[in-house]
Amino acid sequence: MGSFSIWHWLIVLVIVMLVFGTKKLRNMGSDLGGAVKGFKDGMKEATADKPADKPAEPHQVTGQTIDVESRREQTKS
Repeated sequence: MGSFSIWHWLIVLVIVMLVFGTKKLRNMGSDLGGAVKGFKDGMKEATADKPADKPAEPHQVTGQTIDVESRREQTKS
C-alpha cells in the first residue's frame, strides 16, 4: 500500500504533461540540470582551493605558553 505501481506513475506523468505542457517541462528540466552542474562545479572549485597537504585539527597545540595570574577577591560579609 505504501508503494505505487508503474501504472500509477504513468498516470501521474500524463496528468503533469497535460497540466504543464512538454515545452515547459523541458525548460524546467534543463534549468534543474544546469543548477546541478553549477553546484558540482562550485564544489570542485571549493575543494581545489583548500590545501590538501595537512588537515586542520580542532585542538592542535601550537607550542605557545600563556601566563595567567588569577586573583580572588574577598568580599566582606
